[in-house]
Amino acid sequence: MDLRQLHAIVAIAEHGSFSAAADALATVQSNVSTHVKKLEQEIGIDLVDRATGQLTEAGQLVVERSRRVMVELDAMKSDVTALTHDVVGTVRLGIIGTAARWLVPQLIELAPERYPLLHLVFVESTTIGLDVQLASGQVDLGVLGLPAATTELRTVPLFEEDLVLALPRDHAMAGQKIIRLSELAALPLILPLKGVAFRDELDAVVAAHHLTLQPRAEADSLRLIASLSFEGSGFAILPSGALSRRRFQEWALIPVEGLAPRIVGVAQRRRALLSASVRAVLEFLQGIVADETRVPWGVRPVPSLTEVAPSARPLPAAG
Repeated sequence: MDLRQLHAIVAIAEHGSFSAAADALATVQSNVSTHVKKLEQEIGIDLVDRATGQLTEAGQLVVERSRRVMVELDAMKSDVTALTHDVVGTVRLGIIGTAARWLVPQLIELAPERYPLLHLVFVESTTIGLDVQLASGQVDLGVLGLPAATTELRTVPLFEEDLVLALPRDHAMAGQKIIRLSELAALPLILPLKGVAFRDELDAVVAAHHLTLQPRAEADSLRLIASLSFEGSGFAILPSGALSRRRFQEWALIPVEGLAPRIVGVAQRRRALLSASVRAVLEFLQGIVADETRVPWGVRPVPSLTEVAPSARPLPAAG
């Protein structure tokens, strides 16, 4: 077994066929076929169904483990290079859309200045989707809503943000200091799917007051919910970080009775070791959320991130 074989089977999983895998690896299809065949001979079972081109159950298991092997090899290179005070390597950061809106531009701004050899790949997804991608090794680090759904992850709180009802400033309720739950139940709401921590908490608060929410629609992404609300499709309860400064001129954000802030954290696979490049990204995340000039209204840092990245250096002032 060698790394070329592992790269071949992972490429088939990611690109869907032997020919597409060959293109992605800049080689010919016969090489990919040879690598996979040798891997199957060593393991003793078919990994790809030749009739359909799809991975077998065994193939899916091998791909999941192979991704973890590659992540650890990349981390090893990064750690050794860091001994010379250079942070080198690729970090695949999975991030929920509402946090990506303001975190990703700042990471793109800051990372090249301090670590020019650090390469960042951003994957936007939902919290549930990031649970899966982290566990399978498709992303190295995740920024997602807490609590995470799987025990395969180690999570640390990063920041909390207020959950507010977004209303156009000319709406009759836009001047209120708080939205009562009875008022909320009467609005045509666009809500997250059941099973998402934010939605479950909202339903529990409403049920405690013997009320029921009847959503006009449901969606699996808060960023999509925000877009639908801003387009006039319904009203939405949003994390305060979801709104840009321009939106603040057009929309009022009203706290909702009994609704606690949302906690957003960083997550990694429980058994993974932090590479120097991943530690660098954690350092940036900590520095950004600790600087009140860099965070949106209603977003506050959670100090326990220092357990993961204890040596964060100050960031340049926000421009």
